[in-house]
Amino acid sequence: MKKVQFFVGIDVSKATLDVFIHGLNLYFVVENSLQGFVCLLEKVMTGTKCKTEDLFFCFENTGKYSRMLSVFLQSENILFTMESALQIKKSLGITRGKNDRIDAKRIAHYAYEKRESLVPTILPGAKIDQIRSLISLREKLLKHRTAYKNGISDLHDCYEDGDSKLIKEVQLRLISNLNDEITRVEQKMEDIIESDESISRNYKLILSIRGVGKILGFYMIGYTANFTSFANARAFACFAGIAPFSYSSGTVKGTPRVHPFANKMLKALLNLAAMAAIKYQGEYLQYFNKRVNELGKNKMSTLNIIRNKIVYRVFAVVQRQTPYVDLLKFAA
Repeated sequence: MKKVQFFVGIDVSKATLDVFIHGLNLYFVVENSLQGFVCLLEKVMTGTKCKTEDLFFCFENTGKYSRMLSVFLQSENILFTMESALQIKKSLGITRGKNDRIDAKRIAHYAYEKRESLVPTILPGAKIDQIRSLISLREKLLKHRTAYKNGISDLHDCYEDGDSKLIKEVQLRLISNLNDEITRVEQKMEDIIESDESISRNYKLILSIRGVGKILGFYMIGYTANFTSFANARAFACFAGIAPFSYSSGTVKGTPRVHPFANKMLKALLNLAAMAAIKYQGEYLQYFNKRVNELGKNKMSTLNIIRNKIVYRVFAVVQRQTPYVDLLKFAA
């Protein structure tokens, strides 16, 4: 990142933005609205007496509450970064006390300390945003459907046969409606992907890999912003919670294991992809049988290796822009 003079930390809430300018100890509050953004820029420019290219804004990614601010800053060609709230919190060390002013000051201090490593955020575009929103909507619908399905299975423990007829009928009807809505959401994601040549090409490439289905394809396109937001497959594997890390100290050599910080839904989908891949004759099944049956390795660690193989091959086909070819089927 180029050298800037002032780092501005913003604590984003639904109604307001708490702003703190590092180095000046200047603090103020504006509305979280378009008028508030204009006021924010005016106050920052007045306080710092510098050009917009000398400013760098940092705030937490709070979903819809921070989206309007990020769109405004990008439209004004102002550098900013939307950081994970957990990333900022873990970097602060031991802290005491909390309020909006302190949070804004801590975010500004975080941006100043990390100025050499922070990467400016570039918004992925309207179609990727739509896909991400539809992914979120689909997850909500799935949770509701699961709740109703569990409600039906629990009826047998609470009622005698016939007493729960109405309760069961209502929940079955709701499940049927949710199934229809989930199908509509998935179709909408497919339509969005088909409408963009670059996204559509990458989507078809990753579907050429055994184990990768359309739902995992949606997630990988959405969360990677069409493979632009992650530097490599290892970085994405870390995000999905499948990348193993070593745990050792001195003479104690621990077993490498994955970290609990992960996108749980994405991790679950990759696990389903790995399990589907080993159901068919091919390299995945051969690798699984050799490592588990012949070498006596743990099944789950082997499945995790297959998850990583799938991720690395997804990134490879996108980088090469050619479909995956299973060379094993051509072997004599």
